[in-house]
Amino acid sequence: MSLFRLSIKEIHNRLIRKELSVRDLVDESFNRIGAVDSQVKAFLTLNEEQARTAAGQLDEQLDSGVRERGLLFGLPVGIKDNIVTEDLVTTCASKFLSNYRPIYNASVVQKLKQAQTVTIGKLNMDEFAMGGSNENSAFYPTRNPWNTEHVPGGSSGGSAVAVAAEEVYFALGSDTGGSIRQPAAYCGVVGLKPTYGLISRFGLVAFASSLDQIGPITKNVEDSAYLLQAIAGHDSLDSTSANVEIPDYIGALTGDVKGLRIAVPKEYIGEGVAPGVRDKVLAALRVFEQMGAVWEEVSLPHTEYAVAAYYILASSEASSNLARYDGVRYGVRAKNANDLADVYYKSRSEGFGTEVKRRIMLGTYALSSGYYDAYYLKAQKVRTLIKQDFDEVFEKFDVIIGPTVPTPAFRIGEQVDDPLTMYLNDILTIPVSLAGVPAISVPCGLADGLPVGLQIIGKSFDESIVLRAAHAFEQQTEHHKLRPRL
Repeated sequence: MSLFRLSIKEIHNRLIRKELSVRDLVDESFNRIGAVDSQVKAFLTLNEEQARTAAGQLDEQLDSGVRERGLLFGLPVGIKDNIVTEDLVTTCASKFLSNYRPIYNASVVQKLKQAQTVTIGKLNMDEFAMGGSNENSAFYPTRNPWNTEHVPGGSSGGSAVAVAAEEVYFALGSDTGGSIRQPAAYCGVVGLKPTYGLISRFGLVAFASSLDQIGPITKNVEDSAYLLQAIAGHDSLDSTSANVEIPDYIGALTGDVKGLRIAVPKEYIGEGVAPGVRDKVLAALRVFEQMGAVWEEVSLPHTEYAVAAYYILASSEASSNLARYDGVRYGVRAKNANDLADVYYKSRSEGFGTEVKRRIMLGTYALSSGYYDAYYLKAQKVRTLIKQDFDEVFEKFDVIIGPTVPTPAFRIGEQVDDPLTMYLNDILTIPVSLAGVPAISVPCGLADGLPVGLQIIGKSFDESIVLRAAHAFEQQTEHHKLRPRL
């Protein structure tokens, strides 16, 4: 059995008793990567030399007799490749940044370093986090470990696959419109999108700055709570970081949801949701009923406008953020350019992939003179209405529950030439991102042999109740223990 199937507490106790070493954990990770990553392609860059050096240093600390160690001590972690890592290539899965070696760590990476985890490597993704299938990586697509003919979801597909395939103990992803929750659902793992501002974005390569949020991808809810406890908190380096008190997320995992008031949006279980997915969600609601929770169908009436509003807003912000990639300051510069304008043109033409170019063009159009009010401003107003929908529901209910995505993972290549259909896969995750509230995806069964995700949504900065509800459900089921066979 993989060491990564042990709980954090079990690993911690074995390390303290010296029945296990950090070297053993790191060896487990690299051996597993060597055995299965050629099938799933989760990693872009491995950090083997530095990881083994770090493991040796941590083992020396254990040998010194100091017993006060955090529970994340020595655990192997994978980092999505749009989170910068000092002296470790950060490409955003783009040819444009294929030679970019940062000189600093993102704040979340620094916090993991302080928690004494070991970074194993950088994980594959859709280029600049633009995509929902991981087919938009400039290097190679990642494959779903449950069926390698299917996509793992995106853009944090590499992060979800690395956890599902037991290549790392946990991973960091980023979520703009569902990019943690959707691949977590497709791969049968746990993915948490925290409230916007709870985790520092300093060192996260920007896609859409008002939406991007870093979060954990783990094999169970307890691990998610431990990881969130380590990386949440105010950061003066991030102007959007919220200065709020960080509660005891681990202590919130009581297993008790008696009296919990659950809202189930009719828009989330209606037309377009696969019967197998709907059945698993309704079965999950029955589990909550058995635990003493109550649920009621509600309406989030502006859900139908969420995808359109999101792609205008996110693409507009992407157009602005990606203007900095010009082939001059950093990244790959085009050769044989005749003048400065030619450097810009050729570098951007050669460096960006098709999906990134599509979104830059869409965003530039929406922000252009004569169209700003008709598109961008109207989309912002719709965003406000969507936020108000959530606020009204949360006046009467504690959490909102529904499927994470409408269908199980689709086949590789099935939707790559149909961007509109691809965008609609995020129809149930995008409203949460627009509202800025937290949500978690947990496994709730299989449909057609592929995982189904249950999405639990909470009020702003109330990750505790989201984690409590998810953990209680997990304790009553076995879905999170299922693993793909590679």
